[in-house]
Amino acid sequence: MLIAFNKPYGVLCQFTDRSDPPRRTLAAFGLPPDVYPAGRLDHDSEGLLLLTDDGALAHRITDPRHKAPKTYWVQVEGAPQDAQLDALRRGVDLNDGRTLPAKIERIDPPALWPRDPPVRVRKTVPDAWLAITIREGRNRQVRRMTAAVGLPTLRLVRVAIGAWGLEGLGPGEWRRI
Repeated sequence: MLIAFNKPYGVLCQFTDRSDPPRRTLAAFGLPPDVYPAGRLDHDSEGLLLLTDDGALAHRITDPRHKAPKTYWVQVEGAPQDAQLDALRRGVDLNDGRTLPAKIERIDPPALWPRDPPVRVRKTVPDAWLAITIREGRNRQVRRMTAAVGLPTLRLVRVAIGAWGLEGLGPGEWRRI
């Protein structure tokens, strides 16, 4: 079984949390029993999370050797310059090594659900939206990549993993694939 889930902002990619007070987890969304996330999405990121009960499938989705493309819509602070975008396209140096080249496009602000809490807007600082596709999955990689070129991430929404997409799912909604 494979499930596409639109993970809301502020939800952990696990079913339990021992924090005090406990944080929101996947257990709150009525997902089928015995499915587990195939990969992760940070607490402060939103969008597509795949869950499965098939360990081999989870491995194929997450193993870096398979290099499944992951596409994100990223709101960044600042006005991206060609040199910054070219650096992302070539790969950037992070503290854990150089990233693989990324596919980068400027995009119009996408029609997304409101985020709770909303992204802080500063009238004196421009922002822009990028579509970023990577083929690796390091911890907080997209946020670290944009920060490395001087474009801090304000909002990050994963919209696709390989051939699977988020289409038609609102925050907290899921469907069997």
